Amino acid sequence: MRVLLMGNPNVGKSVVFSRLTGVRVMCSNYPGTTVNYTEGRMKVDDETAQVIDVPGTYTLDPTSEAEEVALKMLHLGDVVVNVVDATNLERNLFLTLQLLERDVPVVVALNMWDDTLHQGITIDVDGLRKQLGVPVIPTVAVSGQGIRDLVEAIPRARAARHGQRTREERWVAVGQITDTVQTIGHRHHTWTEKLADATVQPLQGALIAVGVLAVSFAAIRFVGESLIDYVADPIFDTIWMPVLEWVSAELGGEGILHSVLIGRLIEGTIHLEESLGILSSGLYVPLGMVLPYIIAFYLALGVLEDVGYLPRLAVLLDSAMHRIGLHGYAIIPTLLGLGCNVPAVLATRILESRRERFIAATLVSIAIPCAGLQAMIIGLVGDFGMRYVLLVYGTLLLVWIVLGLILHRVLKGFSPELLIEIPRYRWPAAGPVAVKLWSRARGFLREALPVVLAAVVVINLLYVAGVFDTLSAVFAPALTRLLGLPGESVTALAVGFVRKDVALALLAPLSLTAGQFVVASVVLAMFFPCMATFAILIRELGPKDALRATGIMIVAALSVGSILNALL
Repeated sequence: MRVLLMGNPNVGKSVVFSRLTGVRVMCSNYPGTTVNYTEGRMKVDDETAQVIDVPGTYTLDPTSEAEEVALKMLHLGDVVVNVVDATNLERNLFLTLQLLERDVPVVVALNMWDDTLHQGITIDVDGLRKQLGVPVIPTVAVSGQGIRDLVEAIPRARAARHGQRTREERWVAVGQITDTVQTIGHRHHTWTEKLADATVQPLQGALIAVGVLAVSFAAIRFVGESLIDYVADPIFDTIWMPVLEWVSAELGGEGILHSVLIGRLIEGTIHLEESLGILSSGLYVPLGMVLPYIIAFYLALGVLEDVGYLPRLAVLLDSAMHRIGLHGYAIIPTLLGLGCNVPAVLATRILESRRERFIAATLVSIAIPCAGLQAMIIGLVGDFGMRYVLLVYGTLLLVWIVLGLILHRVLKGFSPELLIEIPRYRWPAAGPVAVKLWSRARGFLREALPVVLAAVVVINLLYVAGVFDTLSAVFAPALTRLLGLPGESVTALAVGFVRKDVALALLAPLSLTAGQFVVASVVLAMFFPCMATFAILIRELGPKDALRATGIMIVAALSVGSILNALL
């Protein structure tokens, strides 16, 4: 048996999926979390059933890639569990009626049942069962309430075989059903509802947004630096460094194997950031310098997701985002890019048109530094003072705006209006936030650590072979004239294709000035995307558009770097 979980975005499908299968998937309090489908297994009576979490959709007449995936998956299911937000019955029932018009057994999970009580909503469940002609089970997925009843109802699912309707007839039927089974009582607004209204108002919302983002990034820096100072550095300094010194002594302090494993000795000692060996910089950069900030960023992002603030930020920024060819929903992949550009580019699938996806993916790849690069910017540029860090971020923000305006004018097409479901504010549950944090941090380690270690090996072998000396000799004059950087920085720009955080770390031994570090940080952020992002760009945009985006990146990086060099 194949069971499909279907419903509108942000109705708790992924949480229901986790309850049914025990599989820990990404579930967030904003629409568009699930773009691909996720599979799991569950027991239904004595049978093992396949459960598929289908991308959220408002209709079976697809208007986006996610809705197209949902429609294709419908033909593969034996039973559909239609997850409905009980507090938004009228909006959700449109999809329910479309499902009931198909020849497929359906069970309705009336989720977020606890919130109906909080909002003064009364639903006649028996009456709704009679109106729809299928089992209807109230559930609270976050606590597990009703999940057992839902599982027991799946074998009783049946096709209601409602006749085909037009869109207008379907909405009339939704209104009639809602009027019959739902009663809304009078109650006073809570403080969270008043806050929810304020966060989408232009003036109040802008002030709140500035405050939320400022607090978030302050918290990210505090948590990240605390993890480095009190966890990472003590482990590497007191436990790992003696091991490295012993290995270095055993290898005689030189040779190819020493260069690969330990790296170069800086003034006769091992330097965790600059030695560039597999066991030194190869482990310290991703684990000791980058991972703490990754953890801090994804912790903050997980809280903002589950609180329900991100869709309000999307609504608030919608008008401004339209000026660069996007709508407010694009702020979600943009914020994801501050963690890692790879999931950010993947998240552009939730945008409706190919034009929007191209603009969003290009802007993310050019002007949104990933958490790893940000860690290095804060660590290296921050030593000269936070004003230089702010200069880097300010430049990238200006590039994001200006380049967006240019792409909006040059590329044909238009930006659709924002259609997004705004959830209620909720206190984030520690469990889901921790699960997402672990999943994302593990994904970073799985993706980044092998690449960093491989990059260190390649870099050292190229050093030994004299390749970087040749590159420096060829490109150094142009690099120095345009960007004001020493010829040795050619190596860093080349390594940026593998890992941008490692590339910036390579500049640490070059004794750059504050201005040179600003230029280098901006150019590395904007330059050719890292290997993983480039691969995803090809997959999502196609080879032709990926090369177009890459060409834009190279031209923009060199242009902005040259301007910065002239100004600084």
